[in-house]
Amino acid sequence: MSRRLRLWLLIAAALIASVYLLPRWTPELLLGYFRNGEPIDRFTLLLAAVLLMPALFERLHLPGAVGLLVAGVLFGPSVLAIGNPENSTVELFLSIGRVFLMFIAGLEVDLRLFHATRLRSFGYGLATFALPMLAGIGVGWLFDFGLNACFLIGSLLASHTLLGLPIASRLGLARSEVVTVTLGATVFTDVASLLVLAVCISVHTTGFTWLSLLEQLFSLGVYGVLVLIGLPWLGVRFVRRWRHREAPMFLFAVLCLLFAAMGAKAIELEDIVGAFFAGLAVNRVIGHGPVRGRIEFLGATLFIPFFFVIIGYRLDLPVFAATLQTSLPFVATIIAALLLGKLAAALVTGPVYGYARRETLLMWSLSLPQVAATLAVALTAYNTLNADGERLITETVLNSVIVLMVVTSVLGPLLTERFATTLRHRDARP
Repeated sequence: MSRRLRLWLLIAAALIASVYLLPRWTPELLLGYFRNGEPIDRFTLLLAAVLLMPALFERLHLPGAVGLLVAGVLFGPSVLAIGNPENSTVELFLSIGRVFLMFIAGLEVDLRLFHATRLRSFGYGLATFALPMLAGIGVGWLFDFGLNACFLIGSLLASHTLLGLPIASRLGLARSEVVTVTLGATVFTDVASLLVLAVCISVHTTGFTWLSLLEQLFSLGVYGVLVLIGLPWLGVRFVRRWRHREAPMFLFAVLCLLFAAMGAKAIELEDIVGAFFAGLAVNRVIGHGPVRGRIEFLGATLFIPFFFVIIGYRLDLPVFAATLQTSLPFVATIIAALLLGKLAAALVTGPVYGYARRETLLMWSLSLPQVAATLAVALTAYNTLNADGERLITETVLNSVIVLMVVTSVLGPLLTERFATTLRHRDARP
C-alpha cells in the first residue's frame, strides 16, 4: 500500500468517525460517560492529563507540577466532578506518590558532591534552614497559631527543592562550588525539616513531655541506624548475588522503600520520613545504574504526577478562593518570610565563604522553590489528627502552601536563569 493511499484512508476514516461520534458525544454526554464509566476510562483520562498538562504549562513558562495541580482541580468535585475523591484507589495512589516523591528525593542526593563540600554545605544548610524557620515561627505566632503549629510552619519554609538545578546545568554551572554547596545544603534542610515534622506530629498526637520527646528521638536514632546503615549492608550482599539481574534489584529497592515507610509508621513517624531515609540508603547501593533509572522513570512518569493531580483533585476550590480573600495577609506574609529568610541565609553565608554578590544571589534563587518536600510535609501535617480530632495545621495553611509553591516555583527558576546567565558571562570574560 502506497504512502499516499494510506494517508487518504486515514483521512476518510477520521471523517467517518467524526460524522458518527460528534452528534452523539456532546459535552454533557461525554462528561456523563467519564463520570459513570469504568475505572479504566477515568484512568485513561488521567494519563492523558499527565501527558499533556505539564507540556502545556511548560510552554507557558510555568512548572509542569502546576499543570498537574490544575488538571486535578478540573477533574475534582468543584469543577467536572469526575470520580470520588475519597475512593480507596485515590488514597492508594496518593500514598504511593507521596512516598515515591521523598524516596526519589533521597536517591537524587549526590553523596560524593556532598562529601566534597560537606563543611560548607552544612554551614549554608544550617543557615538556610534556621533563618526561614525562625521567620515561619514568627509568622505563626503573629497570626495566633499554637506553638507546635508555629514550629511546623517554620519547617515548611526551611526546606527547598532544587527546581533551578537543570538551568544551572544547562549553563555549565552544575559543578561550580556555589551550586554544589547549595545542593549539599538540600540534604541538611530536607532531613532537618522531616525531623521537625516527626517531633511536631508526636507532640500533636500524644502531647508534649520531655520523656516522650526523648523516647521519640531515641526511636528515631535507632531507626536511622537500621535504615541508613542496615539497608546498605544488606544491599551490598544482595547486589553480589543479583547484580546481573535487574528485576530482583528493582524489587529489592522498592521493598526497601516500603519496609522503611512501614518501619517509620511503627515508631509513630510519618512514612515520608522513612521514604527519604530509604532513598539515601539505597542511593549508596545502586549508584547511577539502570535500576535507579527505572525507579526514577516509574516515579516521574506515573506515581509522582498522580500525587500532584490528586492534590489538585482534593482541593476544595471555594475554600481555596475564600482563603485567598480572607487570609491574604497570612498568604502574603508567609511568602515574604520565605523570600527574606532565604535571602538572609545567603547574604550571611556567601561573604563568609568568599563568594561574589552574583554567586550569593544564585544560592538564594536556587533555595527558593518550595515544591516536593514542602507539599508532602504540609499534606502530612494537615492529615494528622489528635485525640480531639484537631488537625496539626489548618486548611488555610495548606492552601497557603499551595500558593507558596506556585509563586516560588515560578520565581525561583526565573531568578536562577538571570543570575546564572550573568555569572556565566562574567566567567567567560578574559
